[in-house]
Amino acid sequence: MGFKLTPIDVVEHISQEDFRRHYLKPRRPLVIKNMTHHWLAHGKWSLDYMKTVVGDITVPLYDSRKADPAAPINAASAQMKFGDYIDLIQRTPTDLRIFLFDPIKHAPALLGDYRFPTDLMGGFLDKHPNLFFGGEGSETFLHYDIDMAHIFHTHFGRKHVILFDHKWKERLYRIPFATYALEDYHVDAPDTRRFPALKGVEGIECFLEYGDTLFMPSGWWHWMKYLNGSFSLSLRAWDESWAVKTHSLWNLTVQRSFDNMMKSRYQQRYMGWKENLAVKRAENALAKGLPR
Repeated sequence: MGFKLTPIDVVEHISQEDFRRHYLKPRRPLVIKNMTHHWLAHGKWSLDYMKTVVGDITVPLYDSRKADPAAPINAASAQMKFGDYIDLIQRTPTDLRIFLFDPIKHAPALLGDYRFPTDLMGGFLDKHPNLFFGGEGSETFLHYDIDMAHIFHTHFGRKHVILFDHKWKERLYRIPFATYALEDYHVDAPDTRRFPALKGVEGIECFLEYGDTLFMPSGWWHWMKYLNGSFSLSLRAWDESWAVKTHSLWNLTVQRSFDNMMKSRYQQRYMGWKENLAVKRAENALAKGLPR
């Protein structure tokens, strides 16, 4: 037995009052089925459409290989023409992904195709939100977002998602001075004999279909697997808590700068130390029965 996964709450529609009371304030994930049905993007956005409107620009690609200890986080592993990449993920499974991509810079007409859900909350951050593309079978490693924002993540295709409350961070083998977990276990089929702290960790699971929107509250750890060649739009909003905003600022400045400096200077020695410490902290949390 590995994780204790329960289905996510799913609604067709939700009022602002119910959303704030049951999901925003308690920071609880939710899938909203019909949030995008009034968008022009619904039924219009597809891989072929994106290929047509974005153009043949060169984009950075990311794969599932373990991060280079000398490289900053989110360093790309390859590059490809956007149109060639769309052809690739339509043709065959691949672990190559496009991460934190702003196609609106190249296709401003996309701005009119979606709407920020201001009927549910305020504080949205980006005029040009990011899109994420993946081939069938590609995975996003287990992590939480460094800026600690709330996320409305709308998928155009099919995707498997597993989420964990931030309180489980040590039991998930969190890498020190980073926002991601040890990459040596499979989130969808964890080896609890090798990684015993994972046994009994409580999570939430969902399967997104075309047009579904996942609300991911600030600090929630998430792992995602593309079930077909497809893409997602993420709309980010500030958490109202000043403690969360302070955590975000620390992550983006002090922690990121320190981690990049140490990786550049000590490379594999530093990464080995961090991974060993992640294991020790997970074992200690398990021994103490944390979180309580």
